[in-house]
Amino acid sequence: MRAPDAGRSGPRRRLSPKGRVGLSVLVATLVVLFLSLRGIAGIYTDFLWFSSVDLSTVWTGILGARFALGAIFTGAFFVLLWANLLIAERLAPRFRPIGPEEELLERYHAVVGRRKGIVRAAVALLFALVAGVGVSAQWESWLLFTNRTEFGVTDPLFGLDIGFYVFQLPFLSFLVDWLFAAFMIVLIVTVAAHYLNGGIRVQVPGQRVTAQVKAHVSVLLGMLALVRAGGYLLARYELTVSQRGVVDGASYTDVNAQLPALNLLVLISLFSFVLLLFNIKRRGWALPVVGVGLWLLSSVVVGTTYPWFVQRFLVEARGESAKEQPFIERNIVATRDAYGLADVDEVDFPGSGQVATSDVEDASEIGVFRNVRLVDPDLASRVLNRRQAKFGYYEFPDTLDVDRYLIDGVSTLSLIGSRELNPAGIPQQSWEGQRLIYTQGYGVVVSPLGESVNGEPSYTIGDVTPPPISDRSGRSDLTVDQPRLYFSESSAGYAVVTTTRDEIAFEGDRFSYDGSGGVQLGSILRRGAFALRFGEFNLFASGFVTPQSRILYHREVRERAEKLAPFVRFDGNPYPVVADGRIVYVIDGYTTTDRYPYAQVTRADNVTDAGGLRSRFNYVRNSVKAVVDAYDGSVDLYLVPGADGQVEPIARAYASAFPDLFRPLADMPESIRDHLRHPEDLFTVQTAMFATYHVTDAASFYNRTGRWVVAPAPITDVSDRTVAAPPPTTLLGDAVFSGVATSTPRVAPQYQLVRLPGEDELSFSLLRPFVPVSERGAREEMTAFMAAKPDGSLVVYRLQSTDAPGPSLLTSRILSDTEISQRITLLGSTGSQVLLGNRVLLPVGDALVWVTPMYVSAASASASVPVLTEVIVTVGTTMVMAPTFDEALREAFGANVDIDTLTGTAPNAAAPAAGTGNVGTTPAPTTTTVRSSGATTTVPGTTITDAQALQQAAVLLEEADAALLRGDLATYQRKVNEARALLATKTTR
Repeated sequence: MRAPDAGRSGPRRRLSPKGRVGLSVLVATLVVLFLSLRGIAGIYTDFLWFSSVDLSTVWTGILGARFALGAIFTGAFFVLLWANLLIAERLAPRFRPIGPEEELLERYHAVVGRRKGIVRAAVALLFALVAGVGVSAQWESWLLFTNRTEFGVTDPLFGLDIGFYVFQLPFLSFLVDWLFAAFMIVLIVTVAAHYLNGGIRVQVPGQRVTAQVKAHVSVLLGMLALVRAGGYLLARYELTVSQRGVVDGASYTDVNAQLPALNLLVLISLFSFVLLLFNIKRRGWALPVVGVGLWLLSSVVVGTTYPWFVQRFLVEARGESAKEQPFIERNIVATRDAYGLADVDEVDFPGSGQVATSDVEDASEIGVFRNVRLVDPDLASRVLNRRQAKFGYYEFPDTLDVDRYLIDGVSTLSLIGSRELNPAGIPQQSWEGQRLIYTQGYGVVVSPLGESVNGEPSYTIGDVTPPPISDRSGRSDLTVDQPRLYFSESSAGYAVVTTTRDEIAFEGDRFSYDGSGGVQLGSILRRGAFALRFGEFNLFASGFVTPQSRILYHREVRERAEKLAPFVRFDGNPYPVVADGRIVYVIDGYTTTDRYPYAQVTRADNVTDAGGLRSRFNYVRNSVKAVVDAYDGSVDLYLVPGADGQVEPIARAYASAFPDLFRPLADMPESIRDHLRHPEDLFTVQTAMFATYHVTDAASFYNRTGRWVVAPAPITDVSDRTVAAPPPTTLLGDAVFSGVATSTPRVAPQYQLVRLPGEDELSFSLLRPFVPVSERGAREEMTAFMAAKPDGSLVVYRLQSTDAPGPSLLTSRILSDTEISQRITLLGSTGSQVLLGNRVLLPVGDALVWVTPMYVSAASASASVPVLTEVIVTVGTTMVMAPTFDEALREAFGANVDIDTLTGTAPNAAAPAAGTGNVGTTPAPTTTTVRSSGATTTVPGTTITDAQALQQAAVLLEEADAALLRGDLATYQRKVNEARALLATKTTR
């Protein structure tokens, strides 16, 4: 048997102390390197991404600005602290005083010994990294500072160009704050160094601080006072965005108390600086104590207490309205300018309930009625996901977009939605299935909003077929040659294309990407870098991936735009456009600041869910349009000129910093430019602000008279036939002056192809109504509405009529109508949902016409497909409901009026009697003909009682709901029509 220690060659060798230190350093280095590899891979692959879109200069520009700022401020702090530590060493006494502290300090000096230079450099470097590296986050302020331009507008307090406040003041304020913090740290560390070196002793009799140390500390305190003087000087300009008064901007107290106080504090700080420098040659600490004490006392008494006293006892207690009036006037002018409201055209509009026949026919002739939003974009998504998604791995966005396309040779208001990839529905959830096979969305659906087939949208472009995809009806020339969507609104994660594995878009499809998008994987180094970035070993080892394969990432179109221009706030709703046979996404970009003097600050999360404008700002412009190609991911950013033909100043500054990033709007292809519009997010903010800032008289503004608010959003589900009264409009404290209102939901802006009052042609405009605010809250009568044209010009139409209903009041009247209420009861009797779609506002002649489509859908959300069953037209006090828009219009305006709509008239159907207001016509005893969205149903007539008719109708509707749950729309529509025909024989208005 072998001895336990047999084979041992001798005593175990142990590493020397230097060897152990070296091994520890090696292990630590390997750990840090491993942990850093993913970060390095992220930086490298980011550079590859920017290069793939030919904008590597943006990456180097941003990285260069961040690195330069970090390096400059780190280096400056290092030199400052290192020099002061060196001075502290030079001023150390040759013989340290004997005292209780010396025993402990002696150990420190024994350890440091001759390594003082290394310790000094290490301490300076440590604090420099803490103080300097974070400055790189100020790269945006630095770029604006170095590329500043002028607004051409001066502030009313100091007479400086707005550009000073937007471009220079933020960085200068940061610089002064940083210097103050830097000198404070240097002072504290230097005092500690003097203590360690013996220049300061606490527990010894006699002189505790040497004269040299006192001089050194006095200089540092003097520098703090000097920097603080600079801070007070800049704080004067910050008053232009003060929030002390009833509105934002310098108030009476700011101008008459805070500003003089700051001027005095500048002088006191400079006086303290002189005292502290003078103290260098004097003995004792009397002057430093006086200087610092005077400085601190004056900052409290003069800088805080005195302005509070003036505000409380001279302003609020003695006529605030009169004292604040000139400052309110400044706020009104600045706010209207900052939000693009200065040039709003205000027009009086009768808004009566009387419509001349000639006005109706004229509106019809130019296409007003052909372009009414009978199809609700918010409800249509449910239909498209059932009818047009086709495969479980496709889906449509929850909210579809509205645009205009040429159909039947004329511009037609249309619904457009992109068929996007739904990762959760991919049948093969492996890495291969998710990243190599199912990589794309496919095509778009385009549907005229003014027509429906059997209560559902009709499709100009739809279905999943091999390209090219075109309008098979021949009504338009719309064609999609490249329908594959590798980049879209919701494309999440990465995809690897041009592999040895075919991609699949639909059954029988086999495709391999041949575009230029993404980054070619190429070398082992790149594959390894991407494997580290995404934490996926298959990217490195998969046999499907070749050197020619390309990896697509940052595939959400908004994310791509934000990656290229992180200083632009992009709209939360990119919209697809079919142009030149391709699908592109257009994204509106905003330049904002919260530094515009006297303008009111908006927090847009109080007025809108807009993703791009959910931030604090008091100035906004739609200065950028981004276009992203859905197939190759290319991104083009265009600068949008204002009404004066000039690009706004903030966008000009960024264009100067990144000359390769932006292109002039004139370079945008005309096929895309035809689809530009005023952005909804911006219009939401503008209408919320204008609701308050339409009042331009300072006295009325202060007294809160004549206030408006955006109309409350009406309810959609009316199955229970009740309308909850809208809660009182409780404005958020003094935010009443910002127009930022309430927690009550507000009606969303609507894109419409409409003829605005006083114009001859149709305009693709955004509309949003206002209602007045009274002491009891928001009234429901409409007082005005605002329209935004595609070129950004805004018009407000003030109603001369005082009884025009707003959306909520309109809904109340609809549900109070006897026959409509009965109809809703019948439709909802079997548990179906009865939904009111968009309340569509149409100016016709001198009147306002409201069009409200009514839908029915199954109660089950999973099987819910809203079907258009009725259309309600309201003009003044006249309210008509009919199965088709065409019928409703003729009933409202008269049978002899020449009306052109897309819904058309059902074949072999009798025309309704003019002005009767009947749901349908009273039929002959033998048969009843009912039209519903263009469908015709004939039901044999019988002699039955009213109760029997209701019972039979209920049975028919139950059968209709069952058919709807099965997805059998034809049977559903037939049963509904039979029920309607049965009731039509028993019911009249």
